[in-house]
Amino acid sequence: MTSTLRTLTVPLDGRNFAGGLPSFLVRDDVLCWTRRESGLAGFGEIARFRATGPERFLEADIWWRHLVIEADITDPVELPGTGPLAFGSFAFSKASPYESRLIVPELVVGVRDNQAWVTQLTFDGGELTTAGALAALDRWLAGPAAFAGVPAAGTTTAAADSAGDATFGAAPAAGGGAVVRPLPLAAGATLHTGSLSEEAWMEAVTAGVEEIRTGALEKLVLARDVVATVPGGVNASQVLRELAAQYRECWTYGVDGLVGATPEMLIQVEGRTAQARVLAGTLDRRDAHGEDGLPMDYATRVLAGSEKQRHEHDIAIQSLTTQLAPFSEAMNAHDEPFILELPNVWHLASDVKAELTEVEGHVPTCLALINALHPTAAVCGTPTQVAGELIRKLEHLDRGPYAGPVGWLDAAGNGEWGIALRGAVIEAPDTVRLYAGCGIVDGSQPEAELAETWAKFRPMLEALGINS
Repeated sequence: MTSTLRTLTVPLDGRNFAGGLPSFLVRDDVLCWTRRESGLAGFGEIARFRATGPERFLEADIWWRHLVIEADITDPVELPGTGPLAFGSFAFSKASPYESRLIVPELVVGVRDNQAWVTQLTFDGGELTTAGALAALDRWLAGPAAFAGVPAAGTTTAAADSAGDATFGAAPAAGGGAVVRPLPLAAGATLHTGSLSEEAWMEAVTAGVEEIRTGALEKLVLARDVVATVPGGVNASQVLRELAAQYRECWTYGVDGLVGATPEMLIQVEGRTAQARVLAGTLDRRDAHGEDGLPMDYATRVLAGSEKQRHEHDIAIQSLTTQLAPFSEAMNAHDEPFILELPNVWHLASDVKAELTEVEGHVPTCLALINALHPTAAVCGTPTQVAGELIRKLEHLDRGPYAGPVGWLDAAGNGEWGIALRGAVIEAPDTVRLYAGCGIVDGSQPEAELAETWAKFRPMLEALGINS
C-alpha cells in the first residue's frame, strides 16, 4: 500500500452519451454535480475529510492541498474536473453539529464541451491502466438498466470497448434514442410539519420584520423545513435524474444524501477567473395564471418593478462583491438584474465575474474564497452577525447543509460551489427533510413569504412524486 494519491484520466473518445452526464446518475450513492448535459459523477470512496466549526473551510483546504501536492497524476485531458477531485458539502452554520465533508471518489466520469472522460483514483500501489479504468467504469455502472455499453464488433469487454463506438448511460430505445422512464407517483407519501408549524413560522417572519424596522439589520433570511415520508422508499438516483431533466438551468447536486437543484452559484473558479450567480427576489410562476400578456412581461413588471424585490437583490449583490473585492484585481457585475426563468419560479438574478489576484504570493483557492464569502446576504442577511444570531433565535432549526456550499474541486484549483438550495437531506430509506427559505425585508408579508416557501419546496416534492 502507498499513502500517495494516484490518478489516471482516460478520454472517452468515440462514444455516444445518450442524455449526457445525467444518464450516469444510476446509483443511489452516486456523487454528482451536473447542469444541462455536462458535469461530474463520482462512484465509490477512497478518502474522506470531516470537520465542524468556524474553521471548517480552511481545515478542508489544508487537508486537500496536502493530499494532492505530491499526487501522482496522469491526465492527458487537462480540463477542469480531471485528475484528482473531491465532492463536498459544508454546514451552513459554524455552530452546526453537521459534519462538513470532502469525499474523494474511486471513479469520476466527466462530460464537458462535448468531451467525456473517466478518472480512476487510488492509494493502492498497483498499476493504473486504460483497460483497468474502463473495466472499473463497467463495474460501477453494472446495476439494472444502468449500463448499456455496445461493444465493437468482435469485442466482449469494457477494456476492448476503447476501440469501439459504445453508448454509456440510458438504455437505447428501438429508435436509437434514450429510454425515458417516467417518475412514478410516490404511493402513500405524506408530509409532516418540521421544526415549526406554518403559524409559528409566520410569527417568526413578523418578529424578523419588527427587528428590521428597529434598524438592527437590513435583511434576514428565514428558513423552514418539512418532512416527507415515502413508504416505498426514496430512490435518490431517480430524484437526481428528475431534477436534472426538469431544472436544466440549475446545478443538480448529490453528496452523501444531500440532493437538490440549486439556481445559485456561490463561486466558480477556473484558472484565475471566478464567477458567481446571485439570486434575490422571487415570484411564483403560478401567480401569473390568469394575467394578461406574456408571462415574462408579468415577471418583469412584478419583480424588476418592485422596490422591495430590487432592494433585497441589491443587498445580496453588495454582500458578495464586497467580500470578493479583496481577492480580485478586476470585477464585473450586471448593472441591471435579469429575470431567471425556472419551471417553478422567476428570480431576479445577477452574474458577477472577477479576475483573481495573488494574496500572500498565490491565487486564492476556491475554499479560501468560500471561507470569505459564506454566508452571503442571499442566504443569511445583513449585517451577517446580527442576521445569524436572529436566525438561531427565530428558526428553531439546525439547517445542517441547507444553504451551505456544495460542489467540487480539483488539484489545479478549479471548482464549482453552489449554495445548497431547493434541496433535501435523505435521513432514512423512506424519510426526506426538505428545506426552503425567504429573504425578509421591511415590507415582507408573512402569508406571502409562506407561499414562497411552498413554491421553493416544489422541485423536490415533484421529484419525489408528491403532488404540490
